[in-house]
Amino acid sequence: MSTVIVDYNSGNLRSAEKSFQRMADELGAGQVIVSADPNVVRSADRVVLPGVGAFADCRRELGAIDGLFGAIEEHVKSGKPFMGICVGMQMMATRGLEHGTHQGFDWIKGDVELLRPSDKSLKIPHMGWNELSMQSEHPVFNGIETGDHVYFVHSYHLMPKNDDDLLATVDYGGPITAAVAHENIVGTQFHPEKSQSTGLRLIGNFLAWKP
Repeated sequence: MSTVIVDYNSGNLRSAEKSFQRMADELGAGQVIVSADPNVVRSADRVVLPGVGAFADCRRELGAIDGLFGAIEEHVKSGKPFMGICVGMQMMATRGLEHGTHQGFDWIKGDVELLRPSDKSLKIPHMGWNELSMQSEHPVFNGIETGDHVYFVHSYHLMPKNDDDLLATVDYGGPITAAVAHENIVGTQFHPEKSQSTGLRLIGNFLAWKP
C-alpha cells in the first residue's frame, strides 16, 4: 500500500512526510512517497495534497506539471481516499477569491473567502492553536472531539454551500471552516502534521479509512 504526498513546489513537505510515515509504520500502512510524477500518483492507494501560500500560486504550480492534476482527479474519481491540507483543501472548492477570482477543482461547492473576524483586534492571518468544534461525524475524525487543539496558519477559508460537507469549525471572531468532507475526499484547513497528538490521530485515521 502506498500514500503519495503531492510535490508541486508548494513548500517544505518534510514535516508532512515524517508524520505520515510515522503513522504508516505504526499501522503497517505501507510506504509514504513524496512525488510529482503523475504515474506515481495514479498508482497510489491514497493521495495527500498539501499547499502553502496563495490560492492562485498553488493552482498555477499544480497546473504547470504536465498530467499531474489529471492523475489526481483520476484518483479521486476512482473512489480512493484523498486529503487536502491548508491550500490543498482550499483548491477543492469551486472558486478562490484571493487577489481575484480563481477556479478551483469544484469538488466541494463553495468559495474560499477572506477571514472577517467580528472582533477587529484579532489579527489576520489566523495563526496558532485553536479549539475544534465538531459539526458532524466522520471516520477520519474518530477519537477527535470538540475542544481538541489543532494548528492553523491562514487568511482565507472555504465556505461550503452544503452544510453536509462541513465537518468542523473553530471560533476566531465567528466560526471559520476547519475541515470538510465529501464522499472519498476530506480536507483540513489546519496542519495535522503540526497538530501533535490530535494531528497524528487524524493522519492514522486517514491511512486506515476505506470510503
